[in-house]
Amino acid sequence: MGWSVAAVLVTLAACTIQEAPRSDTVVATRTGARSNAPAWSADTWQPPVVDSTPDDPFEASVYRGLAIMTHVRDSLPSYTGSNLNCTSCHLEEGRRGNAAPLVGAYVRYPKYNERAAAVIPIEDRVNYCLTRSLSGSKLPPDSREMQDIVAYLAFISRGVPAGESVRNEGLAKMPDLHGDSTRGRTLFTANCARCHGNNGDGMGAFPSLWGQHSFSIAASMARQERAASFIRNNMPFDRPGTLTDQQAFDIAAYIVSMPRPDLPLKELDWPNGGAPTDVPYDTKNHKAFQPPPRLIPRTNDPAAAIVGAPASVGRSR
Repeated sequence: MGWSVAAVLVTLAACTIQEAPRSDTVVATRTGARSNAPAWSADTWQPPVVDSTPDDPFEASVYRGLAIMTHVRDSLPSYTGSNLNCTSCHLEEGRRGNAAPLVGAYVRYPKYNERAAAVIPIEDRVNYCLTRSLSGSKLPPDSREMQDIVAYLAFISRGVPAGESVRNEGLAKMPDLHGDSTRGRTLFTANCARCHGNNGDGMGAFPSLWGQHSFSIAASMARQERAASFIRNNMPFDRPGTLTDQQAFDIAAYIVSMPRPDLPLKELDWPNGGAPTDVPYDTKNHKAFQPPPRLIPRTNDPAAAIVGAPASVGRSR
């Protein structure tokens, strides 16, 4: 047999082996064939419940992650500058819809982030919350605490296919309204002060809404429309949904007009332009929308508050 003929026969044999159907395949091989995997439905999926008595090291990590997120001030005192916890905004352990739910978030990362103009891993997204919403410092991505948080996010996303969305994801988009801070002050006193205090300092489990121990100017909640959405759907805490859209905007306008912590290098956000209109600080091609009268300098290490976009190791050589 000549070498050319032998080569052809070997090639044909290899193709036959590669194209032969496998017994463990889950892909339908003909029209109408069904997979044994249950169909995904955002309407029926429910996140699993965290077991308070873990059976293995992963479950123990999940439980620690939940404990950190519900008690950041106690668990990571040197990494937060506020009196907020993760679950101050991600309500019901990150399970409540239209309250920036965390269920399903794990399967959508790595993800392109317009504010950073980069594809980021979920660890960076966690650090954005720590540095911006909790006015704190970034956690080392390979720390046990970070991996515990990620383990929790992965656990409550079980069953959601990669890239899929869940019901009432994020914060509901609000109508195109503008708040009045004068009306908002009156509404705040009537609806919010009994939990957050007349001066917005917070009381007990209820966090500060402005001042040194609140979220920073670069947090999503510092944007009027985002804050209005959270208020409209989730506040007052014991009477959610009782405020009108306009009342929510008015309260949000009052809250975001108050002094709050700064974020170093915030002007570098949205480096390609396109910042939302209500971002309260200057960025590329964007003028600050109703910025607060005063920003409070960070008392912790300013460099620790900066989460840079992932850098190429090839370019660093």
